[in-house]
Amino acid sequence: MPLARPARAAVLLAAGSLLLTGCGDARPAPAKAAAVPLANCGHEVRVAAPPRHAVSLNQGTTEILLSLGLADRLAGTATWTDPVMKGLEKADARVPRIADNNPSFERVLDADPDFVAASFVSTLGKGGVATREQFEKLGVPTYVSPSDCAGKDNSGDGDGARDKALGIDTVYGEVRDLAAVFGLKERGDELVASLQQRMKKATSGIDASDVTLLYWFANSECPYMAGCCGAPGIITRALGAKNVLDDTHEEWPQVNWETVADRDPDVLVIGDLTSRSQTAESAAKKIAFLESNPATKNMDAVRHKRYVLLSGQAMNPTIRTVEGVEQVAAGLREFGLAK
Repeated sequence: MPLARPARAAVLLAAGSLLLTGCGDARPAPAKAAAVPLANCGHEVRVAAPPRHAVSLNQGTTEILLSLGLADRLAGTATWTDPVMKGLEKADARVPRIADNNPSFERVLDADPDFVAASFVSTLGKGGVATREQFEKLGVPTYVSPSDCAGKDNSGDGDGARDKALGIDTVYGEVRDLAAVFGLKERGDELVASLQQRMKKATSGIDASDVTLLYWFANSECPYMAGCCGAPGIITRALGAKNVLDDTHEEWPQVNWETVADRDPDVLVIGDLTSRSQTAESAAKKIAFLESNPATKNMDAVRHKRYVLLSGQAMNPTIRTVEGVEQVAAGLREFGLAK
C-alpha cells in the first residue's frame, strides 16, 4: 500500500458478508540486461541496456532495488509508508526522495528516468502518477509488481479482488525480474535464497491451526482489514492459521467494528504506520482505540493484549512479507498459541 492506506480507495464491505540487508554500497559493474522482452502485467518490458537512472515509485520496489545493491542506479524514489528496511538506511540516504506520496508525472520526468518501477497497478494507471503508455511513448520502460496483477482484478473502484490466493513465489519472481532487468541475475538468486531460508526458519515446526487472526491496516472510523488472499494470506497460510475475514476475496475491504467484534479473533495483527493520511495510523493509536471503543474493548484479543505489530510494507506483497511471517510466528509463540 503506497500510502497509509491501501493503494486505491477500498469499497465498503457489508457487515454480514463476508532481509536481506543491502548487497553492498559499491556501484554495480556494467552488466547485460535480459536478452528477451519481459512479460509483466499484460505489458512487454523492453530494456535495451541495464538502467542507470531508474525511478521507483513505491517503497516495495525501492527496497528490492536497494537490497540488490542498486542505490547508485536510482535517480529517485517516492511513496513511503514506513522507515526504510533495516540494513538499507545508508543506501537509501544516497537516493533522492522526489515525493513522500505520489509525485507528479513532470516531477518524475525531471529525474530523467531510463526505467520506472512501481508496486501497484494504480500507481501507473489512470489517476496515478501516469499510465505506462505515457512513459513508454517517451521511451521509458516500466515495470509493475506482478503481485498486484497475478490472479487479481483491479478493474473496480476498490483495492481489487483476487480469484486465487497470492503466493510468496510471486514476490520472489519480482526480485528475479528486477535483477534480470539490471543484469544482476546472480544477486537476484542470492536474495531469493536468503528470503526462502528465512521463511523456512520462521515456519519450521509451527502449528497454529487453532489460531484465528485479523489484520488491521488503517483507519479507525471504517477500518481497512485484510481479505483472504493478499500478503496477509501468505502469512496466515505459512503458519497454518485462519483469517477471520477469509470469506472475502476483496484485497482490503472496509469492515465495521461490530463485524470485527463478532468475528472475535485470537490475535490482532496491526499495521504500525508513519503516514498521516488516515486516522489511527500508528500501532499505539490503534491499540488505544481498540481498548476504549465499546464495540472492541471486550474482544478476546484486546482483553489479553494479543497484538502483533507489523510495518505497512510487511502487510503488502513485498520482500518484507517474509518479515511479517517471522513477526507473527514469534508473536504466536510468545502468546502460547503455537509451538
